[in-house]
Amino acid sequence: MLTEDTLGELREIAARYPEPRSGLLPMLHLVQSVEGRVTPDGIEACAAVLDITAAEVSGVATFYTMYKRRPVGDYHVGVCTNTLCAVMGGDAIFERLKSHLDVGNDETTDDGKVTLEHVECNAACDYAPVMMVNWEFMDNMTPESATRLVDDLRSGAEVHSTRGPRVVTWREAERVLAGFPDGLADDGPAAGPASLVGLDIARERGWTAPSAHQVNGNGNGSTADTKVEAVEQADTSRAESETTQEESSDD
Repeated sequence: MLTEDTLGELREIAARYPEPRSGLLPMLHLVQSVEGRVTPDGIEACAAVLDITAAEVSGVATFYTMYKRRPVGDYHVGVCTNTLCAVMGGDAIFERLKSHLDVGNDETTDDGKVTLEHVECNAACDYAPVMMVNWEFMDNMTPESATRLVDDLRSGAEVHSTRGPRVVTWREAERVLAGFPDGLADDGPAAGPASLVGLDIARERGWTAPSAHQVNGNGNGSTADTKVEAVEQADTSRAESETTQEESSDD
């Protein structure tokens, strides 16, 4: 059973949003931070707070892969096996870890420390092959460095992300995803050289982003306040762009 403190935090999350049910995703993360997974009790609690059915909550919890119906270890280790990471070594890393940890996909080691899963693109292709530990990046991995990483996690050694803070436990990370900061957001580098190449080139060549006036194309540089205004601005900008292209072609 969830405690009154947790139920209070679920209500606190729901109250953040104009439409309370918009808080369901962080609410499920909070359930996982307490229960170690999305439990039937957690589903019922979310449904009661949001005044929706348990079936509606279950539909969300079973749609997204970040929500787990089985207990997760202290460290969720995800290996990207999407196309680029796979050809750069992600498949080899995943096979090595399965053998080293004696687990299959989405399984947990006997000591409860590590849950291994192959995951889809982590939006970090410039550092392929990439792994994540409790959603913190581990870049430019190899089968050897991946093996050392999981051994360090299981031994209790302090591990730091290559572009982020020290790695906390999965339950602690889930609480952060529920919207309760742990104070570590600014620890460690936020971006590395590979991600900043485009910015460096733009600075060298004096490139800048277009002004609001150029983007909106509405003459006053203002942003849209309604969906109708946004559509009108987009149509105007598109028309001006097409006119410019036609004039260039005529020249």
